[in-house]
Amino acid sequence: MKAHTKETQATMTPEKSLQFLKEGNVRFQNNLKANRNLLEQVNDTSEGQFPFATVLSCIDSRVSAELVFDQGLGDIFSVRIAGNFVNEDILGSMEFASKLAGTKLIVVLGHTSCGAIKGACDNAKLGNLTKLIEKITPAVEAVKEPADADLRTSKNLDFVDSVSHMNVDLTIDRIHAESPVLSEMEKNGEIKIIGAMYNVNTGAVAFYE
Repeated sequence: MKAHTKETQATMTPEKSLQFLKEGNVRFQNNLKANRNLLEQVNDTSEGQFPFATVLSCIDSRVSAELVFDQGLGDIFSVRIAGNFVNEDILGSMEFASKLAGTKLIVVLGHTSCGAIKGACDNAKLGNLTKLIEKITPAVEAVKEPADADLRTSKNLDFVDSVSHMNVDLTIDRIHAESPVLSEMEKNGEIKIIGAMYNVNTGAVAFYE
């Protein structure tokens, strides 16, 4: 499989880009990697890159977007931060990726059993991590069930995963609210912004459509 070129990128639509990621995840789950020569792709992309998607995901070592979607060099922009939330810098990176570099899809990818989410559920305190976790706290507060405080901790993995899902939704809301550039592009049909959840037990990605 060759690296994307300006010509192949131009043929991509938001829907086609999403389909590419879905197909890649199926390959990943079945241990069937696409036939690509990465060193050849190094050469193909040496003078430019033409990715079709931008993926915001957690730093979790199990959730590499390139691997779980079976993509090669030059295929996707990968933005990673614990808890997969956005700030001004990440929004700027996404705007560059979509408006200037031509990606057609933005995926906010959460995952099950997320450590950052667990920390937010437990209101953990540790150096600079304290401030990071505060950015995820709104997702914890937005999940109303269970109401019992004893069940609203990292020990309740169902609650943790519900907060992870909510965190993805709230992150997408922030993208819409804080990036007029991306919101306008989506309204014009130039891009699609979508949430998804990676299951660390199965390797499957569920998209929220």
